[in-house]
Amino acid sequence: MSKKLTCVLIALTCCLGALAQKSDVILGKWTSPNGEDQILIYKKGAKYFGKLDWIKYPNDETGKPKTDKKNPDKSLRTRQELGLELLKDFTFDGDNVYEDGTIYDPKNGKTYSCKMTVDGTNLKIRGYVGISLLGRTETWTRAK
Repeated sequence: MSKKLTCVLIALTCCLGALAQKSDVILGKWTSPNGEDQILIYKKGAKYFGKLDWIKYPNDETGKPKTDKKNPDKSLRTRQELGLELLKDFTFDGDNVYEDGTIYDPKNGKTYSCKMTVDGTNLKIRGYVGISLLGRTETWTRAK
C-alpha cells in the first residue's frame, strides 16, 4: 500500500511541476506593437503582473523623465512611467490564458479589465470595459 501511495505522490508532484512550468510561459519581456515599449511580466505568489521596463522615448519634450500625468489620482501624477506597473492580478486559467487582471493605460489614465493569451511568441492582450466584447486587442511579441 505504501508503494502505491509513494508512486501516486511522485506522479502528482510531477504533474504539478509541469503545470507550473506551463503557467509561467508568460514570464519575461514583451514588446508593444509599435516597438516603443517593453513590458516585463513577472510573478508575485500565484498572480502575474507587468511593469513598463523599457521606453524608446523615456523623456518628455522638456528632457525630463515622462510621468504618469494622466492618472486620475493627482497624488500619482509625478511618478515616472518607466517602472510603472501596468498589468495587475492575473491568474492562470489553463490553455495559456491569464484572466481576472487589469491593465492600466498611462496615455489616458484609465484602467481596464484584461485577459491575456500566449500564442507562441505572441501575447494577445484584450482590454475591455464590462464584458470582453466591448474592448480592444493588441498583440505584443516576445522581446529578443
